[in-house]
Amino acid sequence: MSKTSFPIVLVVEGPSDKAFLSSFIDCEFVMTNGSAISRETIDYIKELSKSKKIVVLTDPDFPGEQIRAKIAAEVPNVSHAFVRKEVSIKHHKVGVAESTREEVLTALSNIVPGSFETGTLTMNDLYDLGLMGEADSSFKREKIAAMWHLGHVNAKSFLKRLNALGKNKKELEEALHG
Repeated sequence: MSKTSFPIVLVVEGPSDKAFLSSFIDCEFVMTNGSAISRETIDYIKELSKSKKIVVLTDPDFPGEQIRAKIAAEVPNVSHAFVRKEVSIKHHKVGVAESTREEVLTALSNIVPGSFETGTLTMNDLYDLGLMGEADSSFKREKIAAMWHLGHVNAKSFLKRLNALGKNKKELEEALHG
């Protein structure tokens, strides 16, 4: 099987992610060694970001989100790619290493650039559209997240990712009802 080449530095959580991804992706890797990412690793990513495109690809779980938040706070020009939780579940584990090759390549073709703080949608917008505070809110968010390749998201992460994509309330409403 041939490898797909990406001109990026891919930030992953650990050795199992790197081993899985390097079997079909040709790029440079940085491992965070989990959510206890060190100051040295963040500084290294910051230095790399001056000359290379950095993409963070972590597991769709709480520790993965912690890693993203720590890196984005220190290195706002990183980009993010997301594997969907429902696709990455294998052997009752959730993660990048449990995803399919196709899902990872799809995630990398839908990279979300920059910081998560760029948009104008608010939590009130999510409430207005029934994406929070209703019995089926989670289901609705997951539908839109799958459509826009945002990965598994809680309401707060969903909002951040929508804002990072520059989505507005009208686009969100159309996606919800379309």
